[in-house]
Amino acid sequence: MPDRVSPLAPFRLPTYRNLWMASIVSNFGGLVQAVGAGWMMTELTHSAGMVALVQASTTLPIMLFSLPSGALADSLNRRRLMLTAQLFMLTASAALALAAFADLLTPWLLLTFTFLIGAGVALHNPSWQASVGDIVPRKDLPSAVALNSMGFNLMRSVGPALGGIIVAAGGAAAAFAINAASYLPLVLTLFLWRPDYAPRRLPRETLGSAVAAGLRYVSMSPILLKVLFRGFLFGLAAVSLLALLPVVARDLVGGGAFTYGVLLGCFGVGAIGGAFAGARLRERFQNETIVRAGFVIFALALTGLGLSRALWLSGLMLLPAGAAWVLALSLFNVSVQLATPRWVVGRALALYQTATFGGMAAGSFLWGQAAEAGGVDGALFGAAGVLVLGALVGLRMPLPAFGMQDLDPLGRFVEPSLPVDLRMRSGPIMVTVEYDVVPENVDEFLAAMADRRRIRIRDGARQWVLLRDLERPGIWAESYHVATWAEYLRHHERRTKADAEVTDRLLALHAGPGKPRVRRMIERQTVPLHDDLPLKPEDLT
Repeated sequence: MPDRVSPLAPFRLPTYRNLWMASIVSNFGGLVQAVGAGWMMTELTHSAGMVALVQASTTLPIMLFSLPSGALADSLNRRRLMLTAQLFMLTASAALALAAFADLLTPWLLLTFTFLIGAGVALHNPSWQASVGDIVPRKDLPSAVALNSMGFNLMRSVGPALGGIIVAAGGAAAAFAINAASYLPLVLTLFLWRPDYAPRRLPRETLGSAVAAGLRYVSMSPILLKVLFRGFLFGLAAVSLLALLPVVARDLVGGGAFTYGVLLGCFGVGAIGGAFAGARLRERFQNETIVRAGFVIFALALTGLGLSRALWLSGLMLLPAGAAWVLALSLFNVSVQLATPRWVVGRALALYQTATFGGMAAGSFLWGQAAEAGGVDGALFGAAGVLVLGALVGLRMPLPAFGMQDLDPLGRFVEPSLPVDLRMRSGPIMVTVEYDVVPENVDEFLAAMADRRRIRIRDGARQWVLLRDLERPGIWAESYHVATWAEYLRHHERRTKADAEVTDRLLALHAGPGKPRVRRMIERQTVPLHDDLPLKPEDLT
């Protein structure tokens, strides 16, 4: 099989291979901890709503903190961020184990610890997922994302069952201690990894500016908006399975901690199959077809799980559910990565996680309350209905094919040599670009300018307007502002090779001599008595 479709191609890269294997160990510990937390809550309380909140407490911080974490991932050293996150989770997990051994846990204290661990995941995930695109070639990115899912679900196929044995033999405290130790291999691997990050020429964005830039980019990207909405719907409904599975094992199947682990293991086995089948399915079917099938298959699995009272049948229902889970979520993840340039990929992934895990957090609470009111089986049937609705949404908001645009920096912009002594923080800067357009090309020019507007705003321009000269109707000018000279330079650094097509269309429509005239001006809030060149720095700041 050629490398471009091989699901194992990323393993040829030692860095990816080492991080993947260390993540396997960490995933195992996390799943053992999840079994311990879920089952301990069933011992602390008989409330199905409180049991479902264990899942919500893990996903809620991912919804709350992913966006600032994504901004940090795009602005700071990703390796150091991942190290910080792993050490934080190690500390929280060790404290949870100590509290369990001392028999100090209450339902709300348990939720506090799982929330803290989820906060560590929120800090780690954007940096790790963005780093995958730095480590592996673009053509291998779908395989790398699928391998990450497969690694997690490989552990899900054995970790929960072993977690059930560990909880049954040594109690939840033993599961929490194993999770704390499982962070150590990944901490060591990250400590030894020495990535070669490109040097930064411009000053680092503030956290607020970086978050705003990420929100602006995604809001101006129709593909990303579709992926985020579909991810939210899937997370909202599909999480019902994971949130209520401890109660399914206890009340519907009539088992204990080991039964819960076995059911989670069946889900993991199905997910591994989905990860391996993903590459072949992507060759034969469109992305939307696969995602829509994932919604429907998961809905059927939830319906079967709600009707079943036998362990073997419930386990059988969880196999296709695991496959559908991985196929849908991995397609969403890869779609985001391939539709986003590297400068903002951490924030785009973070917003995807915010949408998906926000849906999961809301769904965990919603289906927990539904189980309290109408029974576990009724909650599962309701979630299945929402999944069918999510499949129907695909008729109006289909997931597009993977974008193969070249999102590397365009690199055409040359910083002008100015007679004015500007500093990076000088501003505001106003820019106008004048075009001479003949009447028969005006409609085509306006269509191209609509694309130009989206690109300008997406990359940081403010107050964008298109002007037409009333005395010379053939003269058109686009005008926009940026806050500082550094933001102006950053605005041009963000232009990608895929954007060149719009620029080339506009240049071809310009009928005047030479290139369109660009004017760069700095605004003054007061009127000086005289003007000397070069301007003094104190006049500009």
